[in-house]
Amino acid sequence: MLTKDFNKMNYKLKLLLKIIILLLCLSATVYAQTTIKKSKTAKHGASAKHTTPAKHSTAVKHSAQTKHTTTTKHGKTTKHVVTTKHGKHTVHSEETTEVIPVTHIIPAAPVGPIKPPVIEPGVSYNLAAYRHSITSNIQYTLDFNIPSIKSADIKATETIGFDLSASTQSLEIDFKQNANNVKSIIVNGTNSPVILKDDHLIIDPQYLHRGTNKIDLQFIAGNVALNRNDDFMYALFVPDRARTVFPCFDQPDLKANFLLTLTVPNGWSVLANGIKKDSVINGQQTTFHFANSDKLPTYLFSFTAGKYTDVKKMIGTRQAEFLYRETDPLKIKLSVDSIFKAHENAINFLEDWTGIPFPFQKVGFVAIPDFQFGGMEHPGEVQYKASGLFLDDGATKDMLIARSNVISHETSHMWFGDMVTMEWFNDVWMKEVFANFMADKVTENLMGSETFNLKFLQDHYPAAYGVDRTPGANPIRQQLDNLQDAGSLYGNIIYHKAPIMMRQLELLMGKDNFQKGIREYLDKYKYGNATWDDLIAILSKYSKTDLYNWNKVWVNEPGRPVFNYTIDYKKNVISKFTLTQAPETGPKRIWPQVFDVSLIYSSYRKDFKVDMNQAAVSLKDVIGSDKPMFILFNSNGLGYGLFPTDKNSFSRLFDLQSPVQRASSYITAYENMLAGRDIKPDELLNLFIKGIAAEKDEMNLRSLTGYIQSIYWEFILPSARQQMAATLETELWDAMQQETLPNNKKILFRAYQDIYLTPAARANLYKIWQQKQAPAGVKLNEDDYTSMALSIALKSDTVTSILKQQEARITNTDRKNRLEFLMPALSLDPAVRDAFFNSLQQQKNRAKEAWVTTALGYLNSPLRQSTSIKYLPKSLEMVEEIQRTGDVFFPQSWLAAIFGNYQSKEAWQIVDSFLKSHSNYNPKLKDKILQATDNLYRAQKQLYQ
Repeated sequence: MLTKDFNKMNYKLKLLLKIIILLLCLSATVYAQTTIKKSKTAKHGASAKHTTPAKHSTAVKHSAQTKHTTTTKHGKTTKHVVTTKHGKHTVHSEETTEVIPVTHIIPAAPVGPIKPPVIEPGVSYNLAAYRHSITSNIQYTLDFNIPSIKSADIKATETIGFDLSASTQSLEIDFKQNANNVKSIIVNGTNSPVILKDDHLIIDPQYLHRGTNKIDLQFIAGNVALNRNDDFMYALFVPDRARTVFPCFDQPDLKANFLLTLTVPNGWSVLANGIKKDSVINGQQTTFHFANSDKLPTYLFSFTAGKYTDVKKMIGTRQAEFLYRETDPLKIKLSVDSIFKAHENAINFLEDWTGIPFPFQKVGFVAIPDFQFGGMEHPGEVQYKASGLFLDDGATKDMLIARSNVISHETSHMWFGDMVTMEWFNDVWMKEVFANFMADKVTENLMGSETFNLKFLQDHYPAAYGVDRTPGANPIRQQLDNLQDAGSLYGNIIYHKAPIMMRQLELLMGKDNFQKGIREYLDKYKYGNATWDDLIAILSKYSKTDLYNWNKVWVNEPGRPVFNYTIDYKKNVISKFTLTQAPETGPKRIWPQVFDVSLIYSSYRKDFKVDMNQAAVSLKDVIGSDKPMFILFNSNGLGYGLFPTDKNSFSRLFDLQSPVQRASSYITAYENMLAGRDIKPDELLNLFIKGIAAEKDEMNLRSLTGYIQSIYWEFILPSARQQMAATLETELWDAMQQETLPNNKKILFRAYQDIYLTPAARANLYKIWQQKQAPAGVKLNEDDYTSMALSIALKSDTVTSILKQQEARITNTDRKNRLEFLMPALSLDPAVRDAFFNSLQQQKNRAKEAWVTTALGYLNSPLRQSTSIKYLPKSLEMVEEIQRTGDVFFPQSWLAAIFGNYQSKEAWQIVDSFLKSHSNYNPKLKDKILQATDNLYRAQKQLYQ
């Protein structure tokens, strides 16, 4: 009956019914997607325009996240199903034969809070997911009263305002302190008992309600992450250390605003994320009020206070502020303007490249003596290691580039990491890869492509290989179950392999398409959070390549390829040339990448581009070429892996005109030596020694002397080292005297200072130090003379007062304190050195991590290992504590400083026994140990087999 009546209807009525049916279907879709968006919006505390409808539900997102993307090519549809769990993902592809437009109606998933997690130490993934599902619109109001005496308590008050979408369960607020540090808690106007369990304040649901909540706290702030010194302090909370100072939701996807008040001793300067609004003097203290910060995760909230020099300058239309403690007039004169200019250059480039203006309310930065890192990207209060910023007229080109680079790196973070932040720290590498990658682009813009290519090769490849060749190699993207382990994710893979990967991705997509994709990504997720999968989904729209499969080998798996080749000649003409790749370890796979192979002739060269997208590639363009003198693989330095070395190149290596080709050749030769392919340590050492007088490029000379020092101390036995010391000392000294470029002279002088062993060289250096008379053409500053005094003390076999004399020469308090800390590690008395090492078992004596690692390097010098080898078992036992109590780089720097120069069988047996006896050891820390001891392991094969 309905059909009969329907057929009798006129056209307009039929059309009206079709529209109604369509609207009903559409409303179902909108309802489902709106429900999802509300859930995401509540979690992010952001507007719906920053959400991703493809994420079907909050519950799915934090357990097993599935994304469906569809691409069309050549009339076929490929559906990529990406399943993600804890940062690991699997890609499946299903291909159909025709394109059929379909309206997808996504059923509304059940929406509600995720089940509350079990209370446990740290910030677990499950806890983060639960809080993210119910918490939004967070506002912290913090007031710290910082006394002049660093041992005195810092009294603080705090108000946390936030919205809850559900209040039936207890709420965990992170605070890693003793319960007696909390003096009072008032929740929505009602006193609440202090219940502190496993690093969390537990707020009973009876005090909470749906909607807006307010918690007022009085407490004593934790000290460690505030880095308190006698007359300055600075807050450093990455990755999860905000919770050690004040109660908070310490996870990256709960961004908040911070309204800060600081009360400090009179005469102290302050800097924080927000703009300073006013200050009020109260007796012996001054109270500073700051504007509400931009929306930030807790790890980016920061401030500093202390006796600083405060300088303000305009950067474009913005006033920038700079705090520092440097006292050397020449360094100040030559550095301050350059530091402001470097920030201006970086901001201008990044604004232009991203298409987004500087995304925060202010520009501010501080130079901190012996800072733990090169820099840390807090918006409005970027922290830098002072020694990397303040340079004098003796600074080498490499030091100047490094300063520009670290400033560009931290400035890049304003867009990459600060404006768009990872959802979980398993994607911490994303902010670091873009910071490094964009900093390199700033270098290219300022210094040209040749300097950029050389710097990129030297900065990233050796460091990445140093991890990726080891049994402890980790992928770029790693699993993370608890933020208390987030520090173990940091290392040379995310800082150095990731930029290499990103450059290959840019080459694959093309620079324009790559930039379009990144701009879309930044615009879509600005002031919110995103994942690597979110970025890949956007970049895939601008690429014809299946980025999901490409991503699998480059991002989700560790390791590197090993390249080999076969070449056939007919009458001295190439008839066949095949290049192959295979994994150094692990399952069969290929790394798609592009690089050059060059044929070198007596008066010219021929370069060939290789698109290595298969396990074996025939270089057809090379066929018909004359037989070359030798072949250079990866001659443009873009390829990643262990490449062949043509030993015919060794006699002409230093005649190559391209600095990049020479640098690539040095790296390839060294990597093959470590792998036991083609060349032995003593052979390579002699080859590189020949190059020190021939290599004129400053950056290459630094690299070459670095390799010489590494082989000399790690892969030459002590008896052989003693026999060749005089010859090497003479080669370096003569090359320095013949060199005309001041920076090259200084590089050679530093190498001489590092390797010398003979009494004649010791007397020579002591005379230079004593008379403060540098070799002709070499500029030495106070830091150089301190380094020289440390070297002389280390290599002296009689008691000397040289370090005390050097301390008396130093006028800067911070540098004087550093030398005083190092002195026991260089004592001629083993009992003093033993006491120093034992003192490091107390956390308070490890507060200055940069000082500690420097001291450990001297303590475990090859010249002291007969007495220091007994420290190795305890050093390994302490790694877990170092990871728990130290900053993110401390475990790897601790291990590198201790094991960096060992080569003996006994040392390796200690490591091997430790790993075998700790079968359930933290796998990430085990990887760190394997990475740090890889050269020690290889030395066993090179020296004793």
